[in-house]
Amino acid sequence: MAKAKAKIEVPVKKERRPRILIVTPEITYLPTGMGNMANKLTAKAGGLADVSASLVAALFDRGADVHVALPHYRRMFHVDVGQLINDELRVYKSRLPDSRIHLAEDRCFYYRDTVYSNSQEENPKLALAFSREIVNNIIPTVQPDLIHCNDWMTGLIPAAARRMGIPCLFTVHNIHTHDLSLSRIEDAGIDAAEFWGNLFFKRPPLNYEESRSTNLVDMQTSGVFASHFINTVSPTFLQEIVNGWHDFIPAQLRQEIRSKYKAGCAVGILNAPDDADNPETDPLIKVKYNAESHREAKRVNKLSFQRKLGLEENPDAPIFFWPSRLDPTQKGPQLLTHILFRFLSRYWKEKAQIAVVANGAFQKPFYDILKQHELYGRLAICDFNQNLSKLGFAASDFTLVPSLFEPCGLPQMVGQLYGSLPIVHDTGGLHDTVEHLDVDNNKGNGFSFKIYDSRGLDWAMDQAMAFYKRPADEREVQIKRIMESGKKRYTHDVCAQAYINIYEKMLDRPLVRAVEEHAEKEITV
Repeated sequence: MAKAKAKIEVPVKKERRPRILIVTPEITYLPTGMGNMANKLTAKAGGLADVSASLVAALFDRGADVHVALPHYRRMFHVDVGQLINDELRVYKSRLPDSRIHLAEDRCFYYRDTVYSNSQEENPKLALAFSREIVNNIIPTVQPDLIHCNDWMTGLIPAAARRMGIPCLFTVHNIHTHDLSLSRIEDAGIDAAEFWGNLFFKRPPLNYEESRSTNLVDMQTSGVFASHFINTVSPTFLQEIVNGWHDFIPAQLRQEIRSKYKAGCAVGILNAPDDADNPETDPLIKVKYNAESHREAKRVNKLSFQRKLGLEENPDAPIFFWPSRLDPTQKGPQLLTHILFRFLSRYWKEKAQIAVVANGAFQKPFYDILKQHELYGRLAICDFNQNLSKLGFAASDFTLVPSLFEPCGLPQMVGQLYGSLPIVHDTGGLHDTVEHLDVDNNKGNGFSFKIYDSRGLDWAMDQAMAFYKRPADEREVQIKRIMESGKKRYTHDVCAQAYINIYEKMLDRPLVRAVEEHAEKEITV
């Protein structure tokens, strides 16, 4: 008599999920559940904080084994150790054994009010203390399968990780760097003798002893050189570096980025605006709105903004809004001051207005023009204020971002979300996010000029005014389309998924496997 065969499910032994360690000097928030300190940890200086937060949250929500390493900014985290009782202090110091949050401990972090310092000496000190804790304590504790580092402050870690056999992704957010000697690095408590050969020196090193005190290490270029994979924060900025644009980029950094690119180990990933940059939920604007209701809501917000800045109160007056820092080296405020009086004079009958809510070295020329030409009511300048800045996006018709170069840029994306069409120089992340408006073909989302000079900006602002003179119903259709497109395109989910794709490519396996995996096996009964 033949024996029957039956199929049963046999549990398959699951492979351990890859463990990811994200190393960042700043972060906006952490997901609830990552540790008992998650709701306290926020330290932000710029877009890196938002990208780090969204990436950690996306990985955590997907069930990935993600860990994050931060400096322990006690003051910014609002932790008063002296007020904790014994039990609280013990829990605080342990941060729970299953916590995914790892704080780099050093007194230089404890009493800070800001992530970075204006001192050229203090920032390297902070970077070395952070790197020391990562290399000596956090990496051995976490035992990650992959490390993701960000910018020059973490530039030593890829070299140490390569020595340990751990693949590393290095994100280049900007081109700033610091040069430090091996002796200073080692005096900070980092045993660079173990991985000095993975660092990038200002000149080719003869040997360790010869280079220890006299041959400086380039922190940013070391991060690129030693990492297994890199990314910039926009695809076009990466191409501009590879193609030799921007003579301010150090030759050694350009060459190492080129090498990674030619090896297929470099990509550009656009940052995304903060989740709070949403006119439907923004508590800082006068009237909330969406793409459908923007027309009337922006008029109300415009009147509120004009009142606060001392501009003529007129809901039909076109407002050009400057939200970026007034840095003539990068952001191009001198292009605007050069044409400002002529532009306002040309559109005096149309009641055109320019509002500058920004700090920086170039603020004084705006004040000089205001006083000299008595442009009160048509031109307003004030220091950066978060409430005014958000209201400015909601009130304005156009957002000015005429940067000479832009690794990514966020104001041009935020402007689209709020229905304030960007006016940009065609470069870097601005190129990747702004297409010149073509109303007749229902395409584009802003106004872009290719030649970086005041005439280019003047032309683009003329194009914006030509659009503003179109019938209101026609403008409403285009702004609605642009707002809806931006809402779908500029999200942290899109940004985070791009990073996850790199992780999985580097690891050659998925970050998360199914919760239950079974296989069918035939047995004879």
